[in-house]
Amino acid sequence: MNNIFKIFVSFLIALIIVGCSTKKDAFLNRNFHSVNTKYNILFNGHEALRVGLEQLNANYEDNFWERLPVEPLKVEVLALPGVTANADNSPKEFERAEEKAVKAIQKHSMLIARQERNKQIDDAYLLLGKSRYYSKRFVPALEAFNYVISNYPRANLINETKVWQAKTLVRLRNEEQAIQNLQVLLKNESIKQTIFEDSHTVLAMAYISLDSIDKALYHLNKGVLITNKNKVIANAMITKKKTNVIKPELSTKNAEQTARNLFIIGQIYKEKGNIDSSNIAFNNIIKFNKAPRKYSVRAQIEKAKNFISKEDAMSAIDALQKMAKNRDNKAYLDEIYYQLGFIENTNNSETAIDYFKKSLLASDINNFQKELSFEAAGNYYFDKAQFATAGAYYDSILGITKSENSKRVRRLARKRSNLNDVILYESIAKNNDSILKIVAMSKEEQTAFFNSYIENLKATDEKQQQIASSGNGFFKSLGLNNKNTKETGKWYFYNTQTLGFGEQEFKRIWGNRPLEENWRLSNKTQLNFQGNNLDALQVVKKIDESKKYDLDYYLENIPSDLSKIDSLKHDRNNAYYKLGVIYKEQFNEYDLAIAKFEDLLLLNPDEKLEVPTKYHLYKIYETQNNSKAAILKDDITTNFATSLYAKILLNPNSVLTEEVESAPESEYALVFYDYKDNNFDAVIEKANLAITKYEGHAIVPKFELLKAYTIGKKEGLEAFQIALDFVATNYPNTEEGKKALEVIETIKSKI
Repeated sequence: MNNIFKIFVSFLIALIIVGCSTKKDAFLNRNFHSVNTKYNILFNGHEALRVGLEQLNANYEDNFWERLPVEPLKVEVLALPGVTANADNSPKEFERAEEKAVKAIQKHSMLIARQERNKQIDDAYLLLGKSRYYSKRFVPALEAFNYVISNYPRANLINETKVWQAKTLVRLRNEEQAIQNLQVLLKNESIKQTIFEDSHTVLAMAYISLDSIDKALYHLNKGVLITNKNKVIANAMITKKKTNVIKPELSTKNAEQTARNLFIIGQIYKEKGNIDSSNIAFNNIIKFNKAPRKYSVRAQIEKAKNFISKEDAMSAIDALQKMAKNRDNKAYLDEIYYQLGFIENTNNSETAIDYFKKSLLASDINNFQKELSFEAAGNYYFDKAQFATAGAYYDSILGITKSENSKRVRRLARKRSNLNDVILYESIAKNNDSILKIVAMSKEEQTAFFNSYIENLKATDEKQQQIASSGNGFFKSLGLNNKNTKETGKWYFYNTQTLGFGEQEFKRIWGNRPLEENWRLSNKTQLNFQGNNLDALQVVKKIDESKKYDLDYYLENIPSDLSKIDSLKHDRNNAYYKLGVIYKEQFNEYDLAIAKFEDLLLLNPDEKLEVPTKYHLYKIYETQNNSKAAILKDDITTNFATSLYAKILLNPNSVLTEEVESAPESEYALVFYDYKDNNFDAVIEKANLAITKYEGHAIVPKFELLKAYTIGKKEGLEAFQIALDFVATNYPNTEEGKKALEVIETIKSKI
């Protein structure tokens, strides 16, 4: 028996040795190498490719706010030939898959008499090309596909290889050759359904790359349908002709790509203004049971965006509210609530802001959707003229955005910059009004006021202590324990006790930031565009914690010196005037401007503010055909006949007299000489005075531009850009505004 066993083993070894040869075309040799290639090396290679694709897809995030790419593979820089597979941080599994493919070819290729006898080798070359393709090394990938097509024309995977060859040609910007090759392939009516679908998908890629959207749309439609041999069904859907054939069905062999193609079809139809066809495409995704949820949910959102009438809007709101209640849609709540807010805002509904806030609460990560929700909330408050609140939302965008150089974010930054003066002057006006109101009280009224304030402060502190010490310690974990929290406030007379609910969210987004001007910016450059009196805000004091319940402490801090009181009035009046001008000139908020100007006139300002205030009111009332315009004109020309504004009103359609015209020009010349002599502090000071003095005159943009150049000389490039941006934004139709914009573009191109 031992001899028989030894003979059998020897026979098996001999068979293996004979079968291992790649030079002999025998049944044993072919099957030995084919089995080893398929179930050993290529199996591991395909597994590595699969894992690599999972990692690639996990790191890829589609921007559904833009038209989706046909293939979800982001290519920013092409990898050079000879570069390793992981050169652009692609998953290392692609490198492993490539190694397995090369090993299979080297060890098991049976090229005998110029013909490959191992049927798995074409699969190995296809795997080699795919692994290189997903590593974004398209030139070597194309070499692998071309080798199969040239040397294995009858390979089992030849048609699939031709599709991959065309896809690679598109990536290499050789779309014409890719289209030509696929058109030849599609003439073969015996090709498999999957090859038919993939060919049309790649053709759509090529035509989109060539910006031939109509042709791309044609092939996208063809690529999503199951067809009969004569393709009658697909043509019926595309040409919208009636047919008696079986109703077309969506392909389920590649549900991911089918859903993606349908989504792109809906997006393209929407771009073309064909809303009905767009809704049909999105409905097909919604009804497509195998469509991934990321497409089906967003298809419903996109369909909601396509509302036209009020009835459509109500229907869209109902559909979105049902989606919000579905627990399976939790990951998409931020987008659902945002769209609900958008529709409600279109209907001028007050519930819009509630949905925008819900969208922000539902956002777990800082992404593009969160930016849009912040922007929508900011725009809501901006339209309501609540500019300080709007500015806070815009700040949140600028703090989380990853696309600082995009046109959208740059425009938003300019808009936010314009709010700086509003927030500053509103704060000055509010603080000084409060102070002066208490100054005007009698001693008894002041005592009663602060006694009431102290009682409210005690009640608030007591309530906070109870909250901090109760429950499961949640509030203690937020640092709200009154024993360990220093409750600071700002003078004057505002309750500054906070519960700190927003503190944790602030720290999560911004981290620990020092309490200082422009805290959001890491590189701070203070600009004083309109001669802002920042010292006016420096009267803000912190309350002495040890005396916050002491009545005498508050009474002693009430200003009594006449010079201080006059300074508060001057700053308050100047703030009212500046706010009126900003609301009128920058934001076209005429009602707000009128309110500020009218309130200022009730405060009996000095002539330097009274005349321009009445002039601005006159200009607003004139546009509104208000009878008050004539009264103001008569007032200015009668009581302030020597003022520049009176002369402008008396000669509205003629050039100003030489005397009037020469005054601002002469002053500008003097300031310009200071600039030439590098007296930059004097330039900024004189320019600010001139801007206030000649408010409404054509000379103002010239002073602004000169001041911008001066700021650039003093503060550096970044400050220069911000100052130029102010000129370009506020005086866009003037030569100075256009020049500022031109300089900004030049700086960006140089950088």
